[in-house]
Amino acid sequence: MLAIGLMSGTSVDGIDAALVEICDRHNHLETNLIAGYTYPYPADLRAEILAVCAGEARSLQQICELDDRIAESFAQAAIAIMEKGVKKPDLIGSHGQTVFHRPPVAKKMGYTVQLGRGALIAKLTRITTVSDFRVADIEAGGQGAPLVSMLDVLMFSDPTKYRVCQNIGGISNLTYLPPNSIENKAQVFGFDNGTGNVLMDMATQKLFGESFDRDGAIAQQGKPDLNLINNWLKQEFFITTPPKSTGRELFSPDYLAARLAECQHLSNYDILATLTEFTAMAIAKSYRDFLPVFPNEVLIGGGGGSNGYLMERLQDLLAPAIVKRTDDFGMSSDSKEAIAFAVLGYLRLNGRAGNLPSVTGAKRSVLLGEIYT
Repeated sequence: MLAIGLMSGTSVDGIDAALVEICDRHNHLETNLIAGYTYPYPADLRAEILAVCAGEARSLQQICELDDRIAESFAQAAIAIMEKGVKKPDLIGSHGQTVFHRPPVAKKMGYTVQLGRGALIAKLTRITTVSDFRVADIEAGGQGAPLVSMLDVLMFSDPTKYRVCQNIGGISNLTYLPPNSIENKAQVFGFDNGTGNVLMDMATQKLFGESFDRDGAIAQQGKPDLNLINNWLKQEFFITTPPKSTGRELFSPDYLAARLAECQHLSNYDILATLTEFTAMAIAKSYRDFLPVFPNEVLIGGGGGSNGYLMERLQDLLAPAIVKRTDDFGMSSDSKEAIAFAVLGYLRLNGRAGNLPSVTGAKRSVLLGEIYT
Protein backbone atom coordinates (compact mmCIF):
# COMPACT_ATOMS: atom_id res chain seq x y z
CA MET A 1 0.00 0.00 0.00
CA LEU A 2 1.17 3.51 -0.81
CA ALA A 3 0.48 5.92 2.06
CA ILE A 4 1.22 9.48 3.10
CA GLY A 5 1.99 10.31 6.72
CA LEU A 6 1.56 13.89 7.97
CA MET A 7 2.84 15.18 11.29
CA SER A 8 3.41 18.51 12.99
CA GLY A 9 4.85 18.34 16.46
CA THR A 10 5.34 20.52 19.50
CA SER A 11 7.98 22.64 17.80
CA VAL A 12 5.33 23.85 15.29
CA ASP A 13 8.05 24.26 12.65
CA GLY A 14 5.87 22.93 9.85
CA ILE A 15 4.32 19.76 8.50
CA ASP A 16 6.52 16.71 8.08
CA ALA A 17 5.24 14.71 5.11
CA ALA A 18 6.34 11.20 4.18
CA LEU A 19 5.37 9.17 1.11
CA VAL A 20 5.75 5.54 2.17
CA GLU A 21 5.33 2.11 0.63
CA ILE A 22 4.03 -0.25 3.31
CA CYS A 23 4.46 -4.01 2.89
CA ASP A 24 2.87 -6.42 5.36
CA ARG A 25 4.50 -9.84 5.37
CA HIS A 26 3.33 -12.33 7.99
CA ASN A 27 2.73 -9.68 10.68
CA HIS A 28 6.08 -8.04 9.90
CA LEU A 29 5.71 -4.57 8.43
CA GLU A 30 8.31 -3.12 6.11
CA THR A 31 8.36 0.53 5.09
CA ASN A 32 10.12 2.12 2.15
CA LEU A 33 10.38 5.91 2.27
CA ILE A 34 9.90 7.22 -1.24
CA ALA A 35 10.04 10.90 -0.31
CA GLY A 36 10.05 13.02 2.81
CA TYR A 37 10.16 16.74 3.41
CA THR A 38 8.94 19.48 5.72
CA TYR A 39 6.30 21.90 4.46
CA PRO A 40 6.78 25.13 6.49
CA TYR A 41 3.75 26.80 8.00
CA PRO A 42 3.08 30.34 6.77
CA ALA A 43 4.48 32.71 9.40
CA ASP A 44 1.09 34.10 10.40
CA LEU A 45 -0.41 30.61 10.77
CA ARG A 46 2.49 29.42 12.93
CA ALA A 47 2.14 32.51 15.13
CA GLU A 48 -1.58 31.83 15.59
CA ILE A 49 -0.96 28.18 16.48
CA LEU A 50 1.65 29.15 19.06
CA ALA A 51 -0.72 31.74 20.54
CA VAL A 52 -3.46 29.14 20.97
CA CYS A 53 -0.96 26.65 22.43
CA ALA A 54 0.08 29.31 24.93
CA GLY A 55 -3.53 29.66 26.10
CA GLU A 56 -4.39 33.00 24.52
CA ALA A 57 -8.14 33.51 24.30
CA ARG A 58 -9.87 32.87 20.97
CA SER A 59 -13.56 32.66 20.03
CA LEU A 60 -15.04 29.37 18.87
CA GLN A 61 -15.31 30.83 15.38
CA GLN A 62 -11.59 31.64 15.40
CA ILE A 63 -10.74 28.11 16.57
CA CYS A 64 -12.89 26.63 13.78
CA GLU A 65 -11.20 28.87 11.22
CA LEU A 66 -7.80 27.82 12.55
CA ASP A 67 -8.86 24.17 12.32
CA ASP A 68 -9.63 24.63 8.62
CA ARG A 69 -6.47 26.61 7.88
CA ILE A 70 -4.35 23.85 9.39
CA ALA A 71 -6.28 21.20 7.43
CA GLU A 72 -5.71 23.16 4.23
CA SER A 73 -1.97 23.33 4.94
CA PHE A 74 -1.86 19.60 5.64
CA ALA A 75 -3.71 18.93 2.39
CA GLN A 76 -1.25 21.12 0.48
CA ALA A 77 1.65 19.18 2.00
CA ALA A 78 0.03 15.90 0.95
CA ILE A 79 -0.59 17.12 -2.60
CA ALA A 80 3.00 18.39 -2.88
CA ILE A 81 4.57 15.12 -1.80
CA MET A 82 2.12 13.12 -3.90
CA GLU A 83 3.95 14.43 -6.95
CA LYS A 84 7.05 12.48 -5.85
CA GLY A 85 5.33 9.16 -6.49
CA VAL A 86 4.33 7.35 -9.65
CA LYS A 87 0.78 6.55 -8.57
CA LYS A 88 -1.94 7.98 -6.37
CA PRO A 89 -1.61 7.03 -2.68
CA ASP A 90 -4.25 4.82 -1.10
CA LEU A 91 -4.26 6.53 2.26
CA ILE A 92 -3.30 9.58 4.30
CA GLY A 93 -2.55 9.22 8.00
CA SER A 94 -2.68 12.73 9.50
CA HIS A 95 -1.75 13.46 13.09
CA GLY A 96 -2.87 17.09 12.91
CA GLN A 97 -1.51 19.86 15.10
CA THR A 98 -1.75 19.41 18.86
CA VAL A 99 -2.89 22.62 20.54
CA PHE A 100 -3.85 21.12 23.91
CA HIS A 101 -2.92 17.91 25.69
CA ARG A 102 -3.82 17.08 29.27
CA PRO A 103 -3.41 13.41 30.16
CA PRO A 104 -5.60 11.77 32.81
CA VAL A 105 -4.91 12.93 36.36
CA ALA A 106 -6.30 11.25 39.48
CA LYS A 107 -9.90 10.40 38.58
CA LYS A 108 -10.21 13.05 35.88
CA MET A 109 -10.51 12.06 32.23
CA GLY A 110 -7.75 13.28 29.95
CA TYR A 111 -8.18 15.59 26.98
CA THR A 112 -6.28 16.06 23.76
CA VAL A 113 -7.00 18.38 20.85
CA GLN A 114 -5.42 18.10 17.41
CA LEU A 115 -6.56 20.63 14.81
CA GLY A 116 -6.56 20.03 11.06
CA ARG A 117 -9.72 18.04 10.46
CA GLY A 118 -9.41 14.87 8.46
CA ALA A 119 -12.70 15.33 6.63
CA LEU A 120 -11.40 18.48 4.91
CA ILE A 121 -8.04 16.85 4.08
CA ALA A 122 -9.90 13.94 2.48
CA LYS A 123 -12.09 16.34 0.51
CA LEU A 124 -9.19 18.46 -0.77
CA THR A 125 -6.92 15.53 -1.67
CA ARG A 126 -9.61 13.02 -2.68
CA ILE A 127 -7.74 10.40 -0.66
CA THR A 128 -9.09 8.39 2.28
CA THR A 129 -7.76 10.08 5.41
CA VAL A 130 -7.35 8.75 8.94
CA SER A 131 -6.96 11.34 11.71
CA ASP A 132 -7.80 11.96 15.41
CA PHE A 133 -5.53 9.12 16.51
CA ARG A 134 -5.05 10.01 20.16
CA VAL A 135 -8.64 10.30 21.39
CA ALA A 136 -9.49 6.57 21.43
CA ASP A 137 -6.49 5.74 23.61
CA ILE A 138 -7.45 8.44 26.12
CA GLU A 139 -11.04 7.15 26.17
CA ALA A 140 -9.55 3.74 27.03
CA GLY A 141 -7.80 5.28 30.03
CA GLY A 142 -4.46 5.95 28.37
CA GLN A 143 -2.24 8.98 27.99
CA GLY A 144 -2.87 9.22 24.24
CA ALA A 145 0.92 9.17 23.88
CA PRO A 146 3.45 8.07 22.85
CA LEU A 147 1.92 6.50 19.74
CA VAL A 148 5.13 6.14 17.72
CA SER A 149 5.96 3.13 19.91
CA MET A 150 3.96 0.82 17.64
CA LEU A 151 6.25 1.69 14.74
CA ASP A 152 9.28 1.12 16.96
CA VAL A 153 8.11 -2.39 17.85
CA LEU A 154 7.33 -3.29 14.26
CA MET A 155 10.59 -1.92 12.85
CA PHE A 156 13.31 -2.14 15.51
CA SER A 157 12.72 -5.25 17.62
CA ASP A 158 15.93 -7.33 17.90
CA PRO A 159 16.19 -11.04 18.85
CA THR A 160 18.88 -10.53 21.49
CA LYS A 161 19.46 -6.82 22.21
CA TYR A 162 17.79 -4.43 24.59
CA ARG A 163 17.04 -1.30 22.62
CA VAL A 164 15.53 2.09 23.29
CA CYS A 165 14.07 4.14 20.48
CA GLN A 166 14.50 7.73 21.65
CA ASN A 167 12.57 10.39 19.80
CA ILE A 168 13.71 13.98 20.26
CA GLY A 169 11.14 16.27 18.71
CA GLY A 170 9.58 19.24 20.46
CA ILE A 171 9.13 16.84 23.39
CA SER A 172 11.30 13.76 23.90
CA ASN A 173 9.85 10.28 24.36
CA LEU A 174 11.15 6.74 24.39
CA THR A 175 10.11 3.20 23.55
CA TYR A 176 11.80 0.43 25.55
CA LEU A 177 12.26 -2.71 23.45
CA PRO A 178 13.41 -5.86 25.25
CA PRO A 179 14.69 -8.74 23.08
CA ASN A 180 12.11 -10.17 20.65
CA SER A 181 9.56 -7.52 21.60
CA ILE A 182 7.75 -8.05 18.29
CA GLU A 183 6.43 -11.28 19.84
CA ASN A 184 6.13 -9.93 23.38
CA LYS A 185 4.46 -6.54 23.02
CA ALA A 186 3.26 -6.59 26.63
CA GLN A 187 6.89 -6.14 27.76
CA VAL A 188 7.28 -3.00 25.68
CA PHE A 189 6.72 0.32 27.36
CA GLY A 190 7.37 3.95 26.71
CA PHE A 191 6.72 7.46 27.96
CA ASP A 192 7.52 11.12 27.42
CA ASN A 193 10.84 11.75 29.13
CA GLY A 194 11.83 15.36 28.68
CA THR A 195 11.72 18.71 27.01
CA GLY A 196 13.14 17.62 23.66
CA ASN A 197 13.96 20.59 21.45
CA VAL A 198 11.26 22.96 22.63
CA LEU A 199 13.18 24.89 25.31
CA MET A 200 16.41 24.97 23.29
CA ASP A 201 14.54 26.29 20.26
CA MET A 202 12.62 28.96 22.17
CA ALA A 203 15.78 30.10 23.93
CA THR A 204 17.77 30.23 20.68
CA GLN A 205 15.06 32.40 19.13
CA LYS A 206 14.90 34.70 22.15
CA LEU A 207 18.61 35.02 22.90
CA PHE A 208 20.23 34.72 19.47
CA GLY A 209 17.51 35.51 16.92
CA GLU A 210 17.95 32.14 15.21
CA SER A 211 15.15 29.61 14.71
CA PHE A 212 17.23 26.80 16.28
CA ASP A 213 20.78 25.97 17.34
CA ARG A 214 22.12 24.26 14.22
CA ASP A 215 24.25 21.26 15.18
CA GLY A 216 24.46 22.63 18.73
CA ALA A 217 27.16 25.07 17.59
CA ILE A 218 26.00 27.85 19.94
CA ALA A 219 25.50 25.68 23.03
CA GLN A 220 28.91 24.13 22.51
CA GLN A 221 30.49 27.53 23.17
CA GLY A 222 29.02 27.74 26.66
CA LYS A 223 29.36 25.94 29.98
CA PRO A 224 26.29 24.36 31.61
CA ASP A 225 25.31 25.13 35.19
CA LEU A 226 24.91 21.65 36.67
CA ASN A 227 23.51 22.92 39.97
CA LEU A 228 20.57 24.50 38.16
CA ILE A 229 19.99 21.38 36.08
CA ASN A 230 20.00 19.08 39.09
CA ASN A 231 17.41 21.30 40.78
CA TRP A 232 15.22 21.33 37.66
CA LEU A 233 15.35 17.54 37.46
CA LYS A 234 13.63 17.40 40.88
CA GLN A 235 10.46 18.88 39.35
CA GLU A 236 7.34 16.72 39.44
CA PHE A 237 7.32 15.63 35.80
CA PHE A 238 10.83 14.17 35.90
CA ILE A 239 10.28 12.11 39.06
CA THR A 240 6.78 10.86 38.19
CA THR A 241 6.63 7.14 37.40
CA PRO A 242 5.41 6.27 33.85
CA PRO A 243 3.08 6.12 32.04
CA LYS A 244 3.26 9.86 31.53
CA SER A 245 3.05 12.39 28.73
CA THR A 246 3.50 16.11 28.42
CA GLY A 247 3.63 18.99 25.96
CA ARG A 248 3.69 22.76 25.63
CA GLU A 249 1.14 22.96 28.43
CA LEU A 250 4.05 22.30 30.80
CA PHE A 251 7.13 23.31 28.81
CA SER A 252 5.66 26.63 27.77
CA PRO A 253 7.04 30.14 27.21
CA ASP A 254 6.19 30.83 30.87
CA TYR A 255 8.20 27.77 31.92
CA LEU A 256 11.16 29.00 29.88
CA ALA A 257 10.83 32.49 31.38
CA ALA A 258 11.01 30.99 34.88
CA ARG A 259 14.15 29.04 33.97
CA LEU A 260 15.76 32.10 32.36
CA ALA A 261 15.07 34.10 35.51
CA GLU A 262 17.25 31.58 37.36
CA CYS A 263 20.03 32.02 34.78
CA GLN A 264 20.67 35.73 35.15
CA HIS A 265 24.22 35.08 36.32
CA LEU A 266 25.00 33.19 33.08
CA SER A 267 25.99 34.40 29.63
CA ASN A 268 23.62 33.64 26.75
CA TYR A 269 26.00 30.93 25.57
CA ASP A 270 26.02 29.36 29.03
CA ILE A 271 22.22 29.51 29.16
CA LEU A 272 21.86 27.57 25.93
CA ALA A 273 24.53 25.10 27.05
CA THR A 274 22.56 24.63 30.28
CA LEU A 275 19.27 23.99 28.47
CA THR A 276 20.96 21.55 26.08
CA GLU A 277 22.55 19.66 28.98
CA PHE A 278 19.17 19.72 30.75
CA THR A 279 17.61 18.00 27.74
CA ALA A 280 20.33 15.34 27.66
CA MET A 281 20.41 14.75 31.42
CA ALA A 282 16.62 14.43 31.62
CA ILE A 283 16.76 11.67 29.02
CA ALA A 284 19.62 9.87 30.77
CA LYS A 285 17.96 10.18 34.18
CA SER A 286 14.76 8.60 32.87
CA TYR A 287 16.69 5.52 31.68
CA ARG A 288 18.33 4.95 35.05
CA ASP A 289 15.19 5.69 37.04
CA PHE A 290 12.56 3.80 35.05
CA LEU A 291 14.00 1.16 32.68
CA PRO A 292 14.15 -2.44 33.97
CA VAL A 293 17.36 -3.14 32.02
CA PHE A 294 19.76 -0.54 30.68
CA PRO A 295 19.82 -0.78 26.86
CA ASN A 296 22.60 -2.08 24.62
CA GLU A 297 21.64 0.40 21.91
CA VAL A 298 19.81 3.73 21.74
CA LEU A 299 18.30 4.70 18.38
CA ILE A 300 17.68 8.44 18.04
CA GLY A 301 14.89 9.79 15.85
CA GLY A 302 13.45 13.27 15.38
CA GLY A 303 15.11 16.61 14.81
CA GLY A 304 17.30 16.31 17.90
CA GLY A 305 19.32 13.66 16.10
CA SER A 306 20.66 16.41 13.81
CA ASN A 307 22.13 18.27 16.78
CA GLY A 308 25.68 16.92 16.82
CA TYR A 309 26.53 18.42 20.21
CA LEU A 310 23.40 16.95 21.81
CA MET A 311 24.26 13.56 20.31
CA GLU A 312 27.76 13.77 21.82
CA ARG A 313 26.31 14.54 25.24
CA LEU A 314 23.87 11.64 24.99
CA GLN A 315 26.62 9.22 24.00
CA ASP A 316 28.58 10.31 27.06
CA LEU A 317 25.64 10.25 29.48
CA LEU A 318 24.18 6.96 28.20
CA ALA A 319 27.44 4.98 28.15
CA PRO A 320 27.95 2.04 27.87
CA ALA A 321 24.96 1.99 25.50
CA ILE A 322 25.80 2.69 21.87
CA VAL A 323 23.93 5.74 20.56
CA LYS A 324 22.98 5.73 16.88
CA ARG A 325 20.45 7.45 14.64
CA THR A 326 17.55 5.54 13.12
CA ASP A 327 19.09 6.48 9.75
CA ASP A 328 21.73 3.84 10.50
CA PHE A 329 18.92 1.27 10.40
CA GLY A 330 17.35 2.49 7.18
CA MET A 331 14.74 4.87 8.63
CA SER A 332 15.01 8.62 8.20
CA SER A 333 15.16 10.21 11.65
CA ASP A 334 13.63 13.40 10.24
CA SER A 335 10.65 11.55 8.72
CA LYS A 336 10.14 8.91 11.40
CA GLU A 337 7.07 10.41 13.06
CA ALA A 338 5.39 11.07 9.72
CA ILE A 339 6.12 7.46 8.73
CA ALA A 340 4.60 6.34 12.04
CA PHE A 341 1.27 8.01 11.25
CA ALA A 342 1.24 6.50 7.77
CA VAL A 343 1.62 3.11 9.47
CA LEU A 344 -1.01 3.90 12.12
CA GLY A 345 -3.39 4.90 9.33
CA TYR A 346 -2.65 1.60 7.59
CA LEU A 347 -3.39 -0.35 10.79
CA ARG A 348 -6.69 1.51 11.30
CA LEU A 349 -7.80 0.89 7.73
CA ASN A 350 -7.09 -2.81 8.23
CA GLY A 351 -8.92 -3.05 11.54
CA ARG A 352 -5.82 -3.51 13.69
CA ALA A 353 -5.13 -1.85 17.04
CA GLY A 354 -2.60 0.97 16.96
CA ASN A 355 -1.91 1.59 20.64
CA LEU A 356 0.23 -0.37 23.08
CA PRO A 357 -1.47 -0.39 26.51
CA SER A 358 1.86 -1.15 28.19
CA VAL A 359 3.12 2.16 26.77
CA THR A 360 0.16 4.52 27.07
CA GLY A 361 -1.46 3.03 30.17
CA ALA A 362 -4.73 2.30 28.33
CA LYS A 363 -6.88 -0.50 29.74
CA ARG A 364 -7.08 -2.27 26.37
CA SER A 365 -5.89 -2.24 22.78
CA VAL A 366 -8.07 -0.07 20.56
CA LEU A 367 -8.43 1.06 16.97
CA LEU A 368 -6.92 4.52 16.63
CA GLY A 369 -8.30 7.22 14.38
CA GLU A 370 -11.40 8.17 12.45
CA ILE A 371 -11.69 7.35 8.75
CA TYR A 372 -12.82 10.01 6.28
CA THR A 373 -13.45 9.31 2.60
